[in-house]
Amino acid sequence: MTGAAADLVVHRPAGLYCPPGDFYIDPWAPVERAVITHAHADHARRGHAHYLAAVPAEGVLRARLGEVDLQTLAYGVAIEHHGVRLSLHPAGHVLGSAQVRLEHGGQVWVASGDYYLAGDIDDPREDNATCAPFEAVRCHCFITESTFGLPIYRWPPQREVFAAIDRWWSANAEAGRASLLTGYSFGKAQRILAGVDAEIGPIFVHGAVEPLNRAYRAAGIALPPTRLVVDVADKASFARALVIAPPSAQNSAWARRFGAASDAFASGWMQLRGARRRRGVDRGFVLSDHADWPGLQRAIRATGAERVIVTHGYEAVMVRWLEGLGLQAGSFDTEYGQDDDELPGAADASSDAGEGEGEGEGEAVTVEAGAPLLAGQDAT
Repeated sequence: MTGAAADLVVHRPAGLYCPPGDFYIDPWAPVERAVITHAHADHARRGHAHYLAAVPAEGVLRARLGEVDLQTLAYGVAIEHHGVRLSLHPAGHVLGSAQVRLEHGGQVWVASGDYYLAGDIDDPREDNATCAPFEAVRCHCFITESTFGLPIYRWPPQREVFAAIDRWWSANAEAGRASLLTGYSFGKAQRILAGVDAEIGPIFVHGAVEPLNRAYRAAGIALPPTRLVVDVADKASFARALVIAPPSAQNSAWARRFGAASDAFASGWMQLRGARRRRGVDRGFVLSDHADWPGLQRAIRATGAERVIVTHGYEAVMVRWLEGLGLQAGSFDTEYGQDDDELPGAADASSDAGEGEGEGEGEAVTVEAGAPLLAGQDAT
């Protein structure tokens, strides 16, 4: 989509750029000033000179990016930079995920990043318990994801999914088998931990998961006790255990220590029978941190936007649906859409390379909430 002169966000080779504010949102190439919606690897990359993110994202961003020049902003608090009023609002996706609200020249634009809300089920119990729930923000133009933007994607109630995981784990425990459940290390793993019945047995995690667990606990998110797999010498300890690992661990040398374990994958992609078959797991649990088709529709309608720009996922389908509503719709060609363990070149769990303290875990630095985006710019 080609931006007009008044557009608050335009596409540039380095990412989505705000011309009046002179900053980028989730850029994929190094820039001077980056506003980060959340800490997944396709949205938060190393190399920027200055980062701005929501307060709850600080721990996970530092765990993933190391020592960076990071300022944080509380949800709902606005700052002004070059005449652009900027605030961050919960996206419900993962810890610290935020929508970016921009106001300038009588226009309000919102860039969603990735977000989650239950579409067909208007029930707070369906919110992601490990982060602040999605908050609809009224705007003229809404920049939305469309990861699961097809009508086939309709999530079951999460309480039913967690009950199914508990039944699978319990049956395996009774049979003396380990339960190896794979899911993204950041976000999905912690949501699983928060949702399962920890009384069934011990819980062990891959080394890529535990640094994020620590960041979640430090942010006040309640997670059950976990132990690193590599800290266990007696393999019999895994007999009744739930083991949580990234998808790359499946069928790896690392996973062989669990013997005749039952394996499963938790993802929205498990909605499709063919995806479950190709994954080659015993069970597939439909659990996503992205909005499903009804959720995307509900979120877009709640913004009241007259213009919608789609960034990644099933863009063409979503654009057609939006145009059918009489909205001005288009898309940006971005480099988003692959969360963590699906990124090309993701760490191969066939070795124990990912089993240490976590690459890039930086020393915590206190940053004052509500600090200005740039030195010399006043928060409002």
